[in-house]
Amino acid sequence: MSRELMIQNIEKAQKEIDTKKEIVKKGKMRQHYHFMAQTGWLNDPNGLIFYKGKYHFFFQYNPYYGFWDYMHWGHAVSDDLLHWEYLPLALAPSEAYDDHMHGGCFSGSSIVYEDKLFLMYTATTNAGKGFEQTQCIAYSDDGIHFEKYEGNPVITAPDGVPACQFRDPKVWKHEDTFYMVCGASRDNKAQALLYKSVDMVHWEYVNVLAESRGEWGYMWECPDFYPLGDQYVLMFSPMGAGERTVVYLTGDFDYSTGKFDYHTSGEIDWGFDYYAPQSFMAPDGRRLIVGWANAWDWMPFWKDWGPAYKEGWCGSFNLTREVRMSDNGTLQFVPVKELEGIRTNGKNIKELTVAQTVTHLEAGDGISFELKFSINLEETDAKQFVMELRKGAGKKVICTFDFEHTQLTVDRNNSDGWSKGISRSVLAVRNKKVLDVHIFSDQSSLEIFSDCYQNNHSNNVFAGNEQNEINVYASGGKVCLTNIESYGLEDCYQE
Repeated sequence: MSRELMIQNIEKAQKEIDTKKEIVKKGKMRQHYHFMAQTGWLNDPNGLIFYKGKYHFFFQYNPYYGFWDYMHWGHAVSDDLLHWEYLPLALAPSEAYDDHMHGGCFSGSSIVYEDKLFLMYTATTNAGKGFEQTQCIAYSDDGIHFEKYEGNPVITAPDGVPACQFRDPKVWKHEDTFYMVCGASRDNKAQALLYKSVDMVHWEYVNVLAESRGEWGYMWECPDFYPLGDQYVLMFSPMGAGERTVVYLTGDFDYSTGKFDYHTSGEIDWGFDYYAPQSFMAPDGRRLIVGWANAWDWMPFWKDWGPAYKEGWCGSFNLTREVRMSDNGTLQFVPVKELEGIRTNGKNIKELTVAQTVTHLEAGDGISFELKFSINLEETDAKQFVMELRKGAGKKVICTFDFEHTQLTVDRNNSDGWSKGISRSVLAVRNKKVLDVHIFSDQSSLEIFSDCYQNNHSNNVFAGNEQNEINVYASGGKVCLTNIESYGLEDCYQE
């Protein structure tokens, strides 16, 4: 084992970060309150946990430049999920099983065991037989400095699963046993495989927890499995399932057989830029999730990762969301209450009737803001309600609530001279009296929540500061808005 090499590679990466971070943080597209790395490329959230009085975010990280490559684990801690202190990198490639320029320390999770913080991650290498993915362990006494287990890898791909399609372990504990679910592909169909252990290093295969019969693609990335009330939830990001990027299933689970019997399915987010969410428990018992605010080049709607690479970085996390179970087994994904702590300049309008004439709304500076309201459907007779967000310099994002065709769309084709695509979802308004809408805008992203946080669209928009207008209008009648709240949102990355 090359412990010294990992230390050297972490120190080398840290020098790169220290050299570039002051330049990178001046980038015009840098977010104000969404989590980012200091430099370079960020993708999947990893190892999310509340440990020793702090929230810990680990993350897939290439500190050297704003493109995916040579994966490390970055690390940051926070008291409130908004203001972050960056710590030394937790993992760097150093061993035969994870030291490859187009591999490294891929995604995984964390858990506390015997007062140590354990990380379980996918190691990826290529020794001439194609890419091989195995599951490995690292641990730490202080939650900052990690050592890889000398017996790595602890799990290799089972028979029938290609070694290049076996990744993203999510670990948890039930009673006296550790369990882990891992994404896999067998016979070109996606699977979530279940393992168990009594000591975190010796693992036994249990069962196929759940699988696709073709309807959910050929590979499930970043599966996550957790209890919510008296039900269990399986989340995953499917490869080969068209526009779907984040799916959840809810149902019943039997630990004696290791089989998940799901009866409800849904989408966490219909936007282009929400992927690989991971869940964790807050100290007050909330089940929280965090996703990566970007997309991969194999997705049907993908254009590219945006212009942030020109500033020496790429990637941020979506807002942390609380998962709640509805009475019918569907899930709600609610932005965490901690966001209320950075609100400024609040304004309230009790009621506003919107017609075909454009109405201008105010929310913060029109760039970094929160906007929340309800649509009184009983007093609304319009065919459509249209919002123009981040408008200016001849550009805008168009969000359309189409009551006639029961569809919600977010059009970013003329949003920034860079992005493209129209995200869309069914708008469920039948037999409803009210439709709730909640919007968070940051420098380079929009997150739009509606219908009790079950119909959500997250899209990156690389808009300049001149794009700061918010306009609304109706088509084919009038729209009645009630309880309009707007706020500016403080910059969490100020000096």
